Amino acid sequence: MTTGRRGARVIRRAPGRGGRLLLSRGAAVLALASGLMGLTGCGTGGVESIEPFLDDTLPPGSSGALVAGRGDTMDVCRGWGEPDEETGERAGCDTVFDIMSMTKQFTAAAVVRLSQDGRLDVGDPLADHLPGVPADKQAVTIEHLLTHTSGLLDTLGPDDDPLTRGAFLRQALGSELLSEPGTTYRYSNVGYSLLTAVVEEVSGQDYEAYLAEHLFAPAGMTSTGYVLPDWSALHVAVEHDATGRPQGTPLDHPWADDGPYWNLRGNGGLLSTPRDMFRWHVALRGDEVLDDDAKHRLFEPRVREEPDETYYAYGWVADDRDDPQIFWHNGGNGRAYGEIGRDPAGEVFVFWVANRAAGDGWDLGESGTDLTSGLFERLRVG
Repeated sequence: MTTGRRGARVIRRAPGRGGRLLLSRGAAVLALASGLMGLTGCGTGGVESIEPFLDDTLPPGSSGALVAGRGDTMDVCRGWGEPDEETGERAGCDTVFDIMSMTKQFTAAAVVRLSQDGRLDVGDPLADHLPGVPADKQAVTIEHLLTHTSGLLDTLGPDDDPLTRGAFLRQALGSELLSEPGTTYRYSNVGYSLLTAVVEEVSGQDYEAYLAEHLFAPAGMTSTGYVLPDWSALHVAVEHDATGRPQGTPLDHPWADDGPYWNLRGNGGLLSTPRDMFRWHVALRGDEVLDDDAKHRLFEPRVREEPDETYYAYGWVADDRDDPQIFWHNGGNGRAYGEIGRDPAGEVFVFWVANRAAGDGWDLGESGTDLTSGLFERLRVG
């Protein structure tokens, strides 16, 4: 388990591609938003100052890729760091990375899309859409799962445990509730994997196939998924531990034939590129994937992430319930780390991910908020 500091609060990040943050994940949002207040008007020089800022901010020895833009315009999309010693490839705008817990906003969007299409309601009990829900979980709703208020535990075990769909459902539904549904915020990767099973039951499609048809294709995304995209192995980033030792690509870790095992499926582990993530941002500005009502529901701040003063929406975190400045999420797995952020109007978007996220004296899991907020600042005044 690694530790990191955001703002004045310490967070702990557990290993695993889900990237769950066990303490004060929302404190980073407050730290980021506090640096974004009042940035329209004067500032640090606008878009032309992005490259010098990156040169000053990205730690020597780190590597990864980022995209940032305003509206539908991509202002910067590039990699950084040295070529990978195994492949000789440099990270870039089309390099494929594990996006870790940033996967959750796609799972949430799939649920909201099914609601938009009249296939479910987020107020439905889980038992309406999954068989075998026991009596103690009859009160758990789809919205409880979306907002981490189901009372379910965080995880059933390591991401790469060979847990099948059936075994996952038996263990998840048979687990003891830690709080009464709807009463307590408790981050749950299990809850998002249950949502993945709901998407499959309601749509009649495999989770990835549903996302590919109803989210990714309308958004023009060609390089996002688990196993469906036709990636070259050279284009998937090799991840590294804190000593710089290669740990393989995400595809080198144990997966089932159709994607990750169910401790990870739907809560983490999707692969994507910076270019595709910007396409997703553009799609959320329009109505190709979600209509205005569905987007409002996706981004509405709902549940306070106690003890923090941030609020969970559906797969996104907001810094304020009534006047949010930023919607944000992150992901980390002990080998990689990344963040995504956008303002409520969709005018500013930032996504970055590092496949060498920590080294001697530096850790982007600790300092990454400075990178995100600095990019936001320059885009807002540009």
